[in-house]
Amino acid sequence: MKLIKASGFLLLLYMLALAGCGVYSFTGASIPVGAKTISISYFINNAPFIEPTLSHNLTDALRDKFLSQTSLSFVSQDGDLHLEGVITDYSTRPIAIQADQTAAQNRLNVQVRVKYVNTLDPSKDFETTFSRYEDYPSTQDLNAVKDQLLALINEALVDDIFNRAVVNW
Repeated sequence: MKLIKASGFLLLLYMLALAGCGVYSFTGASIPVGAKTISISYFINNAPFIEPTLSHNLTDALRDKFLSQTSLSFVSQDGDLHLEGVITDYSTRPIAIQADQTAAQNRLNVQVRVKYVNTLDPSKDFETTFSRYEDYPSTQDLNAVKDQLLALINEALVDDIFNRAVVNW
């Protein structure tokens, strides 16, 4: 009986400790107390080369991540937390040159400039660049592997942005 009471007491202490750090979710997100909404503006593609679906897919993936991993509600503008961004690079280049001066591997790179505003705690605001890439064999045409590579890059970028914004480890 004492063990059950002690376990209950420890659980209560743990929950109170978490409450003092903001609203915690089991995904690792630490949402500021009082934050109820998030707005995520459409990410504009200003890269020298435009991939038509990139802006839409990145924006939607970010919105989905925040809605599924937090208790925040999405609003179109003026959220308690706000994200906006610009895709600044979408490029592919050779990375591994063979003895015969041909590329063995190519790299698809995507770079995004992100601004995060926390209206409840401006000390958490940031503006930074996130960059991710995936390599593919030069024997493959980019168009044949592009969708798969962009899905991996988008997932990594979304995780990076989410973690920087609301995971305060």
